[in-house]
Amino acid sequence: MTAPLLSVRDLCTHFPIRGATPFSARKIVRAVDGLTFDVHRGQILSLVGESGSGKTTAGRSILRLIEPTSGEITFDGADFRALGAGDLRRARRRMQIIFQDPFASLNPRMNVGRIIAEGMKLHAIGDGARDRRDRVAMMLERVGLSADAMTRYPHEFSGGQRQRIGIARALAVAPDFILADEPVSALDVSIQAQVLNLLQDLRADLGLTMIFIAHDLSVVEYLSDRVAVMYLGRIMEIADAADLYARPTHPYTEALLSAAPIPEPGARRARILLKGETPSPVAPPSGCVFRTRCPIAGPECAQTVPGLRQVAPGHRVACLKRG
Repeated sequence: MTAPLLSVRDLCTHFPIRGATPFSARKIVRAVDGLTFDVHRGQILSLVGESGSGKTTAGRSILRLIEPTSGEITFDGADFRALGAGDLRRARRRMQIIFQDPFASLNPRMNVGRIIAEGMKLHAIGDGARDRRDRVAMMLERVGLSADAMTRYPHEFSGGQRQRIGIARALAVAPDFILADEPVSALDVSIQAQVLNLLQDLRADLGLTMIFIAHDLSVVEYLSDRVAVMYLGRIMEIADAADLYARPTHPYTEALLSAAPIPEPGARRARILLKGETPSPVAPPSGCVFRTRCPIAGPECAQTVPGLRQVAPGHRVACLKRG
């Protein structure tokens, strides 16, 4: 197999917080705590989990929008964390992001043409303003909007249309890799399907490599090649999408899948209800971070931090009692 386009090893992003008084001990928020995975060219890896599991922080740390505390990020064979400011800006032409909120991520004072052309101008793409206008028009048509949208402003569009503009902006600089940070969570269900179909078509046409962040396992099933399930900053299970949906192994994955709706009238899953609340990342449980909510946890789960163990080819699980 060829080398991965993106390789992440033991990635940690911790945030220090001050105590209640100047003499209080500093505490640490362990938002991301030891992620390891690869993403190959043309592949879509989905990061899924409940709110607060660290998915967005992980994605932004990979792009260095948030500086990681430790770990390795290798992009196309280069040490991404070692890049200085100038090299980092040039590298970011190849790594783009689609934000969750399609309204807040677009400058309301700029028309759509300027929003999409801004990245082209920054990276010196196109032969002058006229050429960039033509490229913007082509990009708008590629995402299902007309070229007339160039002269209009973000507030004149629906949520789904604004997300298409955000996708066009990300694609305008011809990136190799895209981080899609919950790009459909703010949209109606029918619009979600349209945007997912668009991303699937763009992936097929352009050969894009993508990390897709979501909290809904039913959304990522259609789009993903591989799925990594996160809980409290750690990966609990990672596998090819078909394998994970057919044979979920970690109790947390089973619980998430049990909550996903089945698109068949009258069909139901046996719900697995997790007890308690997600612990604070400031004071995660000892041993397995999921043990306080796990239906099969034993005494040993409080003593040992489970590593990701292979239970099938390409399928790894962080659980002492499964696999």
